[in-house]
Amino acid sequence: MLNETAPSPSDSNFGNRVRSAVFWRSGTQILSQVIAWGSTLAVIRILNPEDYGIFAMTQVILVFLSFMNGYGLVSSIIQAEKVEPIQIRQAFGMLLLLNGGIAILQLILASVAADYYRQPIVADLLRVQSLIYLATPFMALPEALMTRDLEFKKPAIINLVSAAVGAVTALYFAYNGYGVWTLVYAPLAIFWSRAICLVIAVKFYILPTFNFRGAGAMFGFGATLLASHLFWTIQSQSDIFIAGRYLNPHDLGLYAEALFLTTIFAAKFVPPLNEVAFPAYARLQSDPRALAWSFLKAVRLVMLISCPLYFGMVVTAYPLVETLFGPKWTEMSPFVAILALAMPVMTLQILFTPANNALGRPQVTARTNMFGAVLMPLTFLIAIQYGVYGLAWGWVIAFPLLTIFTYSQSHRHIGISAREIGAAVWPGLSASVAMAAIVYCVDQMLPEMIVYARLVLLVGTGGLAYVGLLYILAKPTLSEAIRLIIRRKPPQPIAAEPGSEQA
Repeated sequence: MLNETAPSPSDSNFGNRVRSAVFWRSGTQILSQVIAWGSTLAVIRILNPEDYGIFAMTQVILVFLSFMNGYGLVSSIIQAEKVEPIQIRQAFGMLLLLNGGIAILQLILASVAADYYRQPIVADLLRVQSLIYLATPFMALPEALMTRDLEFKKPAIINLVSAAVGAVTALYFAYNGYGVWTLVYAPLAIFWSRAICLVIAVKFYILPTFNFRGAGAMFGFGATLLASHLFWTIQSQSDIFIAGRYLNPHDLGLYAEALFLTTIFAAKFVPPLNEVAFPAYARLQSDPRALAWSFLKAVRLVMLISCPLYFGMVVTAYPLVETLFGPKWTEMSPFVAILALAMPVMTLQILFTPANNALGRPQVTARTNMFGAVLMPLTFLIAIQYGVYGLAWGWVIAFPLLTIFTYSQSHRHIGISAREIGAAVWPGLSASVAMAAIVYCVDQMLPEMIVYARLVLLVGTGGLAYVGLLYILAKPTLSEAIRLIIRRKPPQPIAAEPGSEQA
């Protein structure tokens, strides 16, 4: 078992352990993502859009039920200053009961979901996928105990192992003609290989207890996170839930994978940035002007990346999709172009969360999630009347409204104005729109050629045009970004007199 008390910040080794944790967490995360994306792109080229459409139907059920899997209880163990052995046993018992109950509930709902989607195979897929929940207690608690001790090396290695197991499983079943079942067996292999390795690494050989006296604080902490996550789940899954009833699996698969491609930056890269931003903002909460300045700087720099990425997707959707996914997915290109228009606004909206939470105002985030949980389903219910294209345009309509609402709830607390937000967004936005126009014109002038070569030419043109436009339109912002990337080591002071201050 690991230590039951949290490490003291005064420990002489604490700084080294933090640096080691960051190294293992970030480095192996990138490597595991490379493995996962590599196998995903290979499998996509083998399977058909309808396979992903049917799988997306099952994912809605999994995501809706997974918000009750008890990870909030685990967060309370990480957050607590001291954890007694009885609390670990209580948490283990709670997780076993919760996830066993969810698995049974999914078995019951499997036939209901199949009837709703009019796809009998959905029931069979959901029954097998219920095994995922049974692995959760054996993953969540061991990882939480290692996180308390800032032990990230072992979990990082285990994540790499499970990613490799999932990749091999996915490729094996895809090449052997298992179709949509490939998308079921691969996650099962990832979850269970990770659970087994974590149990062995932590020597997690304890018995659960189902006597929950004194566990009220743990329940309360988990319930708070549960409510917020519920609203986010409704907001993020309502489109597939609604579309699955109206669209055939082929069209739904095209839409789902277009959404996967266009949300990679906002879903995979912005959240880690927010994890870093949260404690940074928290330290500045006593200095409102510094916090507002830091928030606007973060917006300016993130939008410098987000805007060219997504506007570039708009004008290169066809060669991008064919290059990454293969010829059978080219019908997905228009959906990528439409959804990419909404993603810069989505990225901006996500950036408000750490600032609000750092200021001790999680209720602002909760209100935003509640608004989104109403706005997004209503938008998609109307948009689906116009088919899969209407569903894609629903994102373009809804997310600006959600971002405006988020700003209205946040700007007084953060200390920013609409003019300041506009000024922070403008350099990346203006240069990206002009860049997209140049790339579009070049694309129209290019002769027929191999799709890979076309994409390389367009991306190269876009990159050069964007940097050049930033130099013309927003040179200070470009210089700021360059200084952030190429950080020079500050000169060491020669000497300091006693009592003098050093920067």
